[in-house]
Amino acid sequence: MAYGDRVIQKNLSFTVGRGEVFVIMGDSGCGKSTLMRHMIGLQSPAAGEVLYDGEPFWASAEDQRERTQRKFGVLYQNAALFSSMTLGENVSLPLVQNAGVSLAVAADIAGLKLALVGLGGFEDHYPAEISGGMRRRAGLARAMALDPEILYFDEPSAGLDPLSSRRLDDLILELRDSSGTTIVLVTHELPSILELGDDAVFLDAERKTMVARGKPSELLDSVDPKVRAFMSRGRL
Repeated sequence: MAYGDRVIQKNLSFTVGRGEVFVIMGDSGCGKSTLMRHMIGLQSPAAGEVLYDGEPFWASAEDQRERTQRKFGVLYQNAALFSSMTLGENVSLPLVQNAGVSLAVAADIAGLKLALVGLGGFEDHYPAEISGGMRRRAGLARAMALDPEILYFDEPSAGLDPLSSRRLDDLILELRDSSGTTIVLVTHELPSILELGDDAVFLDAERKTMVARGKPSELLDSVDPKVRAFMSRGRL
């Protein structure tokens, strides 16, 4: 991964298992969010390829990439809700635009998705009228609108109070357990990493590559001192 001549990360190679919570972690500035952008089709790699079910993503035709992207749901760090639209309208939007669902049916589905994240009855509220934690949950409802096979989360707990963060973590686990959705989680929040992660990769900004891979709880005893220090914050 690179911006011009500036290499962000190199020699990355890992597999995300179906139905697991896979964590991309590392210190700020190591390229976690950039890696997610490569995986969801927002930025092409300087070298290499992203494979879905063994099929190349970036080497495929644009219409095939779009079909693959419709299997994704994405929750961005700030929820990225449209401020001029109600929560119901925000969740309905991908249903109407990408699935050709009627407005009435989309509104019903939006109500169900919002109820799943604990926001039943908030369909007519605007993003500015609810808390930050509620906006993240509304963003999750929108990411779930098309029942994606893979959900991507970019720092979902950033800036949230501990209780709101825990509620969001619980929601993510419920999604994984109830629907078998594959979840890719970009975060540096240690409680979320240890609570949610089935598998993980650690990116190092200085060495510009992945320096550890495995179950987060096992990386507490990593032989790499930087990984061990990262994983033991608040526990020493």
